[in-house]
Amino acid sequence: MTQQTFIIGWDIGGAHVKAALLDPTGKALAVIQKACPLWLGLDQLTAAVKAIIAEMPRQATQHAITMTGELADIFPDRLTGVCEIAQTMQNLINGDICYYAGLSGFVCFEQVPAMANNIASANWLASATYLAHEFQQGLLIDFGSTTTDFVLLADGVPQIRGFTDASRLQYDELVYTGMIRTPLMAIARHIDFAGERCGVAAEHFATTADVYRLLGYLDEADDMSSTADGADKSTEATARRIARMIGRDLAEADVQVWKQLAWAFHDQQLSLMQSAALRHLSRNLISADAPIIGAGVGRQVLQALATRLNRTYYDIQQVISAETEITQHWAGVCFPAYAVAYLAVK
Repeated sequence: MTQQTFIIGWDIGGAHVKAALLDPTGKALAVIQKACPLWLGLDQLTAAVKAIIAEMPRQATQHAITMTGELADIFPDRLTGVCEIAQTMQNLINGDICYYAGLSGFVCFEQVPAMANNIASANWLASATYLAHEFQQGLLIDFGSTTTDFVLLADGVPQIRGFTDASRLQYDELVYTGMIRTPLMAIARHIDFAGERCGVAAEHFATTADVYRLLGYLDEADDMSSTADGADKSTEATARRIARMIGRDLAEADVQVWKQLAWAFHDQQLSLMQSAALRHLSRNLISADAPIIGAGVGRQVLQALATRLNRTYYDIQQVISAETEITQHWAGVCFPAYAVAYLAVK
């Protein structure tokens, strides 16, 4: 990049599009996230990208793109998804565009089909590569809306075992649990309520957004996804959805009781994440005082996880250069978008 070039890093997900505008020094000037239910069609991506471009405070002549949206079930396979997302982005944005292909670096559009396996779901590697310059050791945990990424850093290098979604799932480097979109039936089959162990309905009645909304962890600005029943996000409607998970009605108890049930689901999700974290820590590649480094929309929750693991907690926001505090916050929420832009800058 030249000294006058500004760049936007794009992270194209299956539920959200995230974009970070950086100046030539790598400082974040703006970070924007838009809901993008890609499973409904590529027109959702088009609308989200157009909205982001319209809101950016200035134009950029460079664009760096990473993605996970190729997993959306509108595509017959990941190769098709990568290529169709790339083609859509080519049609929507002006300037020089490059695609992040993991260890192969950045590639141009013409190289996308041949490098599709490297491009697919590589956003976590952009984050880890950026962090490796900032931390000699630690465990990066990016707790997002849908999934959680775990990357062990030792000797200033990401200690990666899997590079594909399949292998990362095998090694608990990718765990399908998130702060917003995860159905509560995926967290627990049984839950404690009123002194008894209750079965959990295997129905899409409520999601983790309901849990964290009711507990006060989820900011309205981050709460972009639709509810499981299509109803509103009021305290009453949120508690009703959670009660339904154990076959109850809202009127059967005070809202404080349903908050206790939300805490129980929160605790179960933390246990899932703790199990994955302990697997990585058991490799004994980092010291006992190496921190948990938290990124993503669920960073507040990760502080509690670090306490469980008896580790210090380091918020990713502290190593992000940004023009304002709010931009710094959003860069932490949308960290892969910031990281991929930064890597392209440097």
